[in-house]
Amino acid sequence: MKKAILFFYGSLKRGYSNHGLIADQEYLGEAVTEPGYRIIEIGQYGGMIRDESSTLRVKGEVWTVDANCLAKLDEFESAEGLWVRLPVAVPEWTGVQLYCWTGPVPDAVRSSDSWPFDMRQGDVTAGIP
Repeated sequence: MKKAILFFYGSLKRGYSNHGLIADQEYLGEAVTEPGYRIIEIGQYGGMIRDESSTLRVKGEVWTVDANCLAKLDEFESAEGLWVRLPVAVPEWTGVQLYCWTGPVPDAVRSSDSWPFDMRQGDVTAGIP
């Protein structure tokens, strides 16, 4: 059975609310993306977007998931119609994908390189116009 390599940056990470969906899969380690991504605030969650102008490197976890888990994740993430699984550039890894936010991005939305946002630091917007 073929496995997929996924980058998780939010509620699917270890210790967070939706981790149970992948808890029985294989954790490969912590990782950081290449520049060109950022996490935006979407209510109580964050949504990662591709932003060519961003110098941020998003922090997350890399996992391998089996085909059954991948199908469940695709259904879970696409339920609202605002998330899509896309390739992501993560140094030292090839073939990595993530669930990317495809909904609207408000002009003054809070952004960060990690989720949950650190309320003490405010926005991390270096390199974001």
